[in-house]
Amino acid sequence: MKTKSKPRITVIGAGLAGLTAAITAAEAGARVTLYEAHQTPGGRARTDAGPYRTNDGPHALYSGGPHWSWLARRGLIGPLAPLPPREVTRLRLHHRGTLRRTPPLSLLRLLRRTPEQAPVDRDFLSWATGQVGEDGARAAANHAAVALFHHDPGSLSATFVHARLRRATKLPPEARYVRGGWGSMAERMLAHAWNNGVRIEIGARVRTLPEDGPVIVATSLDAARRLTGDDGLRWDSGRTALLDLALRSRRGDLFAISDLDAPGWIERFTAQDPGLAPEGEQLVQAQFPIAPGESKADGVARAERLLDLGFPDWRARTTWRRTSVANGRTGAVDPPGTTWRDRPRVDRGDGVFLAGDQVAAPGVLSEVSFNSGIEAAMLAVRAVNRRLVPARV
Repeated sequence: MKTKSKPRITVIGAGLAGLTAAITAAEAGARVTLYEAHQTPGGRARTDAGPYRTNDGPHALYSGGPHWSWLARRGLIGPLAPLPPREVTRLRLHHRGTLRRTPPLSLLRLLRRTPEQAPVDRDFLSWATGQVGEDGARAAANHAAVALFHHDPGSLSATFVHARLRRATKLPPEARYVRGGWGSMAERMLAHAWNNGVRIEIGARVRTLPEDGPVIVATSLDAARRLTGDDGLRWDSGRTALLDLALRSRRGDLFAISDLDAPGWIERFTAQDPGLAPEGEQLVQAQFPIAPGESKADGVARAERLLDLGFPDWRARTTWRRTSVANGRTGAVDPPGTTWRDRPRVDRGDGVFLAGDQVAAPGVLSEVSFNSGIEAAMLAVRAVNRRLVPARV
């Protein structure tokens, strides 16, 4: 009698979900191969090499979820970039056409409601209007866009939106910023995977699913649908225009602006991490969700109008500029009557498992990637162990 060698678990995609899955499976004793089509890991958490170290979209790491403990135990978070206390006073809210320091009282009253009080089967705007009136409800829905990246947050499930609104406005803030950008954390995760025996193939695009051993597909849903041929891999996400700017520094520049009149957010990332831009320059990112019929130019125009209010002479101070659209790359959004449990399930059958930020796992934004990556890995390890039956000689 001899024991068959362990089948190898294949992980496709070295974003946060794929890296988490590979590490979890390797730590459980599995043989793992990780494939990444790009030359750098991180997926949507990649950070440009410089001189302007912009993330591929807006990112913050929330410290209230279990993924924070998972990363911290392995020393993967790395040094954080704390926000200086003076910068907190430089947050402005755009409401009724002007910038103000304080939110509407109706929004504050709404924050006293717990997520359990917000119904799953009603849209956020109608529920919140019944709680605090339409003005406060719209302001709250638009402010929640900082954690939703959706053009109409009020149309989504009240439970879904309110839970994220509460997380985004919690005091002290849960948002944490990784020094050097998210790419530095992704690189630490890749090194940790390597040290745990994961075979890593960078710049290797997988076009068909391997026939031997379990496979974890940790890509976007669009890519997963093409790879697996499973047309059921669909879920709503946001579509956001992004405007990245490098500005010559100016004393007194704001830290962030939240648009309460329409979904939108502007943040000066060098407020907490000056090393993201050359000395004497500030790195600013604006993200403005756009509706299906709108163009990138529409979102950028709204961003520019708000920049005119909050960053005097920004046009004359601009040293670098980039625009892009994040389409379906900002996590799942749940319409009324649905929860995360209704999204595409992790276990797809026949040894195929799904991980990413649009699948059936709990959490906010990247937390879904971590949670689904861990679940997919443990299911794949169990599938491997079931196949380890004695073979006769």
